[in-house]
Amino acid sequence: MYIIKVKGKAKIPDYIQLRDENFVLIAYFRADRPLKDLHRYGLENKEVALASVIEGLEFGKLQKLEI
Repeated sequence: MYIIKVKGKAKIPDYIQLRDENFVLIAYFRADRPLKDLHRYGLENKEVALASVIEGLEFGKLQKLEI
């Protein structure tokens, strides 16, 4: 799975994208909202680890998600 942080403009907030190994979009959520429904993506009980990864992400840089 891959993760990328997308910079918002003006009134559009920053977003996080989760993509599978084929780079198909599987999740898209606001970076400033609490993480929920992570069980849908196989990330249950990894909210704290994912939040720390999101905090350290650079905008526009695709990164392999290893948590």
